[in-house]
Amino acid sequence: MAGILSLPESRIADVIFFTSPRDACRLACVSTTFKSTADSDVVWDRFLPPEYASSPRPSLSKKELYLRACHNPVLINEGKLSFWLDKPTGKKCYMISARELTIIWVDNPLYWTWISLPEARFPIVAELNRVCWFEISGTINTSLMSPVTTYVVYLVFKRTQYFFGFDSSWDHRVEVTVGLTGSDGQKRTVYFHSDQGDIVYGDDHGRIPQTRGDGWLESELGEFFYGGDEEGELSISILGIHGGHWKGGLVVQGIEIRPKSE
Repeated sequence: MAGILSLPESRIADVIFFTSPRDACRLACVSTTFKSTADSDVVWDRFLPPEYASSPRPSLSKKELYLRACHNPVLINEGKLSFWLDKPTGKKCYMISARELTIIWVDNPLYWTWISLPEARFPIVAELNRVCWFEISGTINTSLMSPVTTYVVYLVFKRTQYFFGFDSSWDHRVEVTVGLTGSDGQKRTVYFHSDQGDIVYGDDHGRIPQTRGDGWLESELGEFFYGGDEEGELSISILGIHGGHWKGGLVVQGIEIRPKSE
């Protein structure tokens, strides 16, 4: 340790940069020398993506700017995407707004309604009244993602008091495909209810909605590894059409893509 502490600050900064934001915070607790370097703009500027190269708030340090980017998602692409950074890794995260998704029958008020909710990130979200043919799809360009990252895809939603038609019976299943456009993709069955006891078939036990810190629910749709060289779009398809059953009472905020937890 003494040998490392004798290095110039710029060399210590180089060492810290090849760790992670989480490790930089840990190293800041080792000694006053490490803290000075680990909290410096030189280190945290390297953890920030190019979008934050020139801060609109010069009074903030680079570390403060990084933490703001983690805790305060911003709308980009004309409000079509919500963007933030994963706090432990600094990797990019996104949510595709419901307005940007392709939702079958969404413009027919008999089946879907556009509503505003104060707790949503976007000005409007989509509320399902009732449909037999439940289909949602969306895409995001892989160039927006952080390289060498396994991303997990989630549907972010709420259930209203009129929620129905999404139980775990085989005829009510919702099938999902996640993968590069044009590929077979990863396929699985997902659930929007929370009754684990009814899930008895296949290897899908436990794939039920989880409550998020922001009060919404999320159902995991699949995973996608982005190495950095794959060009094109990540495509997500959600389909619930089996049995011709009516279903409703779902409020869709969007589809979220974030790094898999380590």
